[in-house]
Formats: sequence, C-alpha cells, structure tokens
Amino acid sequence: MMKNQNICNISFFIIAGVVICVAFLNRPEVSSGMDQVEQNTRITETEHSKKSVVHLYFSDKDNSFLKAETRDLFHSDNPAEFGKKIIEALIEGPKTGLMRTIPANTTLKAFYITRDGTAYVDVSDTIRDAHPGGVKSELFTIYSMVNSLTLNIPEIDAVKILISGKEAMTLDGHIDMRFPFKANMLLIR
Repeated sequence: MMKNQNICNISFFIIAGVVICVAFLNRPEVSSGMDQVEQNTRITETEHSKKSVVHLYFSDKDNSFLKAETRDLFHSDNPAEFGKKIIEALIEGPKTGLMRTIPANTTLKAFYITRDGTAYVDVSDTIRDAHPGGVKSELFTIYSMVNSLTLNIPEIDAVKILISGKEAMTLDGHIDMRFPFKANMLLIR
C-alpha cells in the first residue's frame, strides 16, 4: 500500500512538472510584453502632453528692455518638466527679430522646484564664458530666465541660478546672484 502511494506521489510530481514546463515554454515572450507596456506608456505620455502658449523674454534689438516672444510649447502637467522646456527654448534663442539673452552653446544641466516655489536652474559654464558682458546684458540674461519661468508657471515664485552645480557670486561681475530672483516687470516692454 505504501509503495502504491509513493508511486502515485512520484507520478503526480512528474505530471505537474511536465505541465509547468509546457506552460513555461508556451508563454508569450517577456520582452515583447515589456515592449508593449513601454509602447503603451509612450502613447499615454504623448496623449497627456498639452500645448500651452508661453511668453519667452528676449532682449530687444537695442538691448534696452526685454520683450515677449509668444510660442506654443508641448509639455506635461509637471511644472519642473515645463520649466525645463522653457529654459531650453530660451537657450535655443528667439525666432523673431529679438536678440538672444543666453549664449548659444549653453546647456541646461538640471532643473528642479522646491516646495517653497523656488526654481533652481543649473546651467553650464558657457553662460559665463561666452557672455557678452555689461550690466544690461547680465541683467537681461538673468531676468529672461526669471520672468519666463515665474510668469508662465504659477508654481514658481522665484528663481535661483546655478552655474555647473555651484552658486555663483555674479554672472559677469555685476549682478549679485547669491539669492533667488523674483519677476521684474519693469524690464519688460
């Protein structure tokens, strides 16, 4: 009797093992399933992107004041992602007859927003190394970023600019950059 029970148990485990092996070999490939999940995620992200009309601030031809250039930007609902898009558009430069305020080869290294509404913009050394110099140019470089972020993204109240991850005293020797900046409407025409 004991022998028959052992044979039944062994037979059961063999059959169960065969069923598991067959099921394992006939399952869909994991990678194709993951590709489908990634593809669905990308579609969902695109569907959740929205287009907003933004005002990017560049210098006028005479370098006398900042002037808004209206653009349509696609972005997510995340204010930090939206802020990155705005800074990248500023670095790209104006599309109309305005003058760039940020040197062309500058790169955005990091961007984040704190709970108190301060945006931290970390840009490459190029912003300082290729800067044209002068008080007005320095002022316009700073406030093109500050005004473009604070006036387009309600979650941002102030902007702190870092250069290659470090706090800088000034951009080109004129404007104290140790503290966050709030929007300056007096520079806009």
